[in-house]
Amino acid sequence: MTVTVLGGCGKSVEEKIFTHLENAVSLEGAFEEQQEPLIELEKKEQMIYEKIIKLGMDEFDEIKALSQEAIKIVDDRETRVEQEKKSIDQSKEQFRLVEKEIEKLKDEKAKETAKQLVAVMNERYDSYEKLYTYYKKAIDLDRNLYEMFQEEELTLEELEEQIKKINEMYDLVVQESKTFNELTENYNKKKKDFYIASGLNVVFENDASSDENK
Repeated sequence: MTVTVLGGCGKSVEEKIFTHLENAVSLEGAFEEQQEPLIELEKKEQMIYEKIIKLGMDEFDEIKALSQEAIKIVDDRETRVEQEKKSIDQSKEQFRLVEKEIEKLKDEKAKETAKQLVAVMNERYDSYEKLYTYYKKAIDLDRNLYEMFQEEELTLEELEEQIKKINEMYDLVVQESKTFNELTENYNKKKKDFYIASGLNVVFENDASSDENK
């Protein structure tokens, strides 16, 4: 949700909160920028995986080469996730400045709305921490899988067990991603409510939200 505040350039509490909130959004820019590249890398990796499982052990050299290529993609995904995490952490640091200003609000409705907004955003940050943890574990499991493909003595049982672990972890990723996106949507609504309750002359340009698209 991109917004613009119109008129006046004083430093009221409401305007300070507005500035911190919008700065927090801006700091998530790198987070948003990683979403499409991550999806493309996941698709590319999936294509390599499908090629690998169609090959027989008599084509081990090709399996090994493909798995090494997949590991490079996994490493790239990890780098992008770390950039994403850094962006969220910077946003969180900026958002903490909002909490310091809330008690200074004189209008009780605006204050209560701001407290609700903070509660939702903190839930959102907590959700992202879980999502990040699950996704990092999934990445590690993916990397382990491609390392296993480079072992000629790999058994079907070992492969199936690893794939089971990966699927279970990605189930957690999907579930937490849904929670994160719902909290993002709820936060955007609460932020709009606060801007209205605080009497800020705000123009809501669009309602785009920085959802996690994994």
